[in-house]
Amino acid sequence: MTGKREKFTCLSWPNVGNMTAKPLFSCNIATAFLSLIIAKKCETYNAMSGQILVPDGQPLAVNCSPEKSLKSGSYNLTWYKVGNQTAVPRDKLSRVHQQKNLIWFLPAMLEDSGDYECVIRNLTSWKKMCTKVTVFEKIDGLCLNEKFAVEEVIFTSSSAKVVCPHLDYFRNEKDIQPVRWYKDCQLLEGKRFAFSNSDLIIFNVTVHDQGNYTCETTCNYNGKQYNISRDVSLIVEVSQPKKPPEISYPRNNSIEVELGSQVTVDCNTTGADGYEVFWTGNGVYIDVFYMSRIFASPYEEETSNDGRPMHSVKLIISEVTSEDYEQPFVCQASNAFGQVASYIILKHRVPDIQRWLTGGLVSLLILAFIILIIYKTFKIDLVLWYRNSVCALTSKEDGKTYDAYVLHAKSSEGKSFYCLETFVRRILPDVLEKQCGYNLFIFGRDDLPGEAVVSVADETLKQSRRLMIILGSETSSCCLLEDTSEQQLAMYNALIRDGIQVILIEMDEIQDYTSMPESIRYIKQKHGAIQWKGDFSEKSCSANTRFWKKVRYQMPFRKKVSYS
Repeated sequence: MTGKREKFTCLSWPNVGNMTAKPLFSCNIATAFLSLIIAKKCETYNAMSGQILVPDGQPLAVNCSPEKSLKSGSYNLTWYKVGNQTAVPRDKLSRVHQQKNLIWFLPAMLEDSGDYECVIRNLTSWKKMCTKVTVFEKIDGLCLNEKFAVEEVIFTSSSAKVVCPHLDYFRNEKDIQPVRWYKDCQLLEGKRFAFSNSDLIIFNVTVHDQGNYTCETTCNYNGKQYNISRDVSLIVEVSQPKKPPEISYPRNNSIEVELGSQVTVDCNTTGADGYEVFWTGNGVYIDVFYMSRIFASPYEEETSNDGRPMHSVKLIISEVTSEDYEQPFVCQASNAFGQVASYIILKHRVPDIQRWLTGGLVSLLILAFIILIIYKTFKIDLVLWYRNSVCALTSKEDGKTYDAYVLHAKSSEGKSFYCLETFVRRILPDVLEKQCGYNLFIFGRDDLPGEAVVSVADETLKQSRRLMIILGSETSSCCLLEDTSEQQLAMYNALIRDGIQVILIEMDEIQDYTSMPESIRYIKQKHGAIQWKGDFSEKSCSANTRFWKKVRYQMPFRKKVSYS
């Protein structure tokens, strides 16, 4: 497929008749008729088909091709500019000159714009062919001029050719350079574009190839170099396929609908112009009648990406009844090349179990996440509440006497040790024994004078449910917790023999445990420590503070009692 080429419009005149007179008389008659021809304006000129556009300062060649009837014998061809009775000179050195059937503008200037005609005559007849040349001023910095672009039309197909206008007669010149093509001032490159002489070949043409193109080259003529550029306004029209329309939806499928609901189904088709689309149900044509329970909508027309027309007709069921189920509703489309059809079937809606399962699982995960956060935040309070409300009814005795064996530094000096002694001798019994009902064993308070430390510690540890170790703030630096026989026996019972659970309490935060015994470091790493940050006020000695709740959480269950 090629773009539009400029054509000359011909004006035919009657034959003069047989010239049997003398040559001189014939010449006079021809001269008289020729004068009339030149004086008469080209009345049959068609600006849309015959106009030739060229930028100022660029070369142009226009051909005048006689009809076959004139080519059969000898003929004479002369170019004129309308309004000028003098023929175009044939001198090649002239800027505008005639060479054979061509009129050359080397280069074309603004004053060359106007109507041109070539007169063709032989011994029996003559004709005149006309065209219009428009020389426009090329604006500096403007890569193309849409106003003076030559219009060409191609069609969507596997390939199409775009012609560089008025460059045919420069191809014979030996020094013409390859033609470069641009679209919207961007150089065309890639596999979709090829170049044949001065023409552009576009493969797999789509409507997106429409736009403004420019072809450029240089040419040497008679030893002088010229720049040549032509602007083309390319129009892409959709080639109509010679086949039946295509139905993109429905595709012989089914949809689930509820009884009594309203349903709308689109029939989307693509094809050439002039085809019909309609719905049928149970073999009966469904009309466009809004008062019916089942009706079709009027045509809705659009254009596809490749430029083909698209038609859409809706099937509308205002209220689904039981007789509509399992019945095919058929969309049909037809044109001169055939007919196609595709159906849709209505089915009862099935509960989406998977959706419910997914929703339930997500809800359970969210609930579990919330419960986990609540448990992490209120774990201690929940466990203490459970012990007081439930375990009190089901608790069993294990035969042990003491709830905790308290191990701490026995002798030292300084304010830190005084605080440690106050905490062990007064605060611990006041809170854990008096407020919470625990029974503690504290050396120096519960042992008898003169008893052997090792035997008392060994027997008491066997009767204790927990081992509570109290570390003062200076313990790590002054080694207040010495490596005594009591400590060794306590660590042996806690870590090896009985596996008694250990509660580690720091009076203040201890940064360095390197000077501690290895057993203490192990307990710290495995079980952590509870830090005392309070004072000895009444508020800090309440069993409901956060510190004492942590201690009670690690202590065994003991029903709360109140005694003085």
